[in-house]
Amino acid sequence: MTNHAYITGWGHTPFGKLDNCDLEQLIRDAVQPALQSAGLEPRDIDGIFVGHFNAGFVGQDFTAALPAVAMPEFRHTPSMRTENACATGSAAIWAALDAMAAGRMKRTLVIGMEKMNGLKTPEVAATLIKCSYVREEGTDPAGFAGIFGGIATRYFERYGDQSDALAAIAAKNHSNGMHNPYAHMRRDFGFDFCRTPSEKNPFVSGPLKRSDCSLVSDGAAALVLSTEPLPGASVAPVRWRSRTQVNDYLPMSRRDPTKFEGAAMAWQRGLADAGASLGDLSFVETHDCFTIAELLEYEAMGLAPHGQGARVILDGVTRKDGRLPVNPSGGLKSKGHPIGATGVSQHVMAAMQLSGTAGGMQLPGAGVGAVFNMGGSGVASYLSLLQAA
Repeated sequence: MTNHAYITGWGHTPFGKLDNCDLEQLIRDAVQPALQSAGLEPRDIDGIFVGHFNAGFVGQDFTAALPAVAMPEFRHTPSMRTENACATGSAAIWAALDAMAAGRMKRTLVIGMEKMNGLKTPEVAATLIKCSYVREEGTDPAGFAGIFGGIATRYFERYGDQSDALAAIAAKNHSNGMHNPYAHMRRDFGFDFCRTPSEKNPFVSGPLKRSDCSLVSDGAAALVLSTEPLPGASVAPVRWRSRTQVNDYLPMSRRDPTKFEGAAMAWQRGLADAGASLGDLSFVETHDCFTIAELLEYEAMGLAPHGQGARVILDGVTRKDGRLPVNPSGGLKSKGHPIGATGVSQHVMAAMQLSGTAGGMQLPGAGVGAVFNMGGSGVASYLSLLQAA
């Protein structure tokens, strides 16, 4: 399925509020180290795949053409853009992998990027809500936080108050993010702060507090992909064991919002295609846009039955020293969530772990890892199973 696809280089900007950094600079700051680590020059790249959600965050569209503006060496290199809500970055990776599997390209560059902080908070909410089924869900004043606040409310009504579990997830990811040099929020808030409503941690929507919500971030990440390991690369290659995409209905009215059924199907297929089980994994980088999402993803990946995901975090299973560390990078909660960059960033974090270059984030003996990236409220589910080549 993956036709011997390898990650052979990567780059990553800091995530944060980057007021003085335009998209062109973000591209340069992510792409130059990616090419350098792969031992390649721009002329060696057969095609560029840009993941950029936009939807009004910036006035410039047709951003597939920006790599050549940022780096004139790419003037005649084929380039295209993908968009798939919060899974936009993974969609760009899949497009690059498909081009290589088809035999059209051997070395590709994937760029994920987003500038979100040019808008005021209400405008950000109005832009993100476009990832919902607007006809039925587009009037929530809290934007996508309102969508997931509604999911959390329904889950709490059915399975009881999960505030302890959500606070534990937030505290875990912020603690992990302390060791991530690219993270937007490198601050260890602790369980008590995340559990207790306060002036600094107010409720945002339903039972979700500010500490349950990922950050509005700017940033970019880049990957060099190739059909074989590159002899000039300065990093150890990482290869796919399987890759999976499963979609589900966009309107939540047509499915159970307390279950990520498409995600569960992606995990079942991805593990089967890789000939692996959860016990084979050293870590998971998962899509914690909101803490309730990580909780539901525990259930989708099979760590607990539906309605019992809280015990996974409360028993310490997914902590950095647990049986299956989840989000050792700090996840979206700490690292930040520049929409188009997220899926690419998650793959960079996994590649760093598997190549032994994750610094303070490094897990001992990381051999096989998984990346789960989700578009919308459990609508577009992408799963990569990766291992050191």
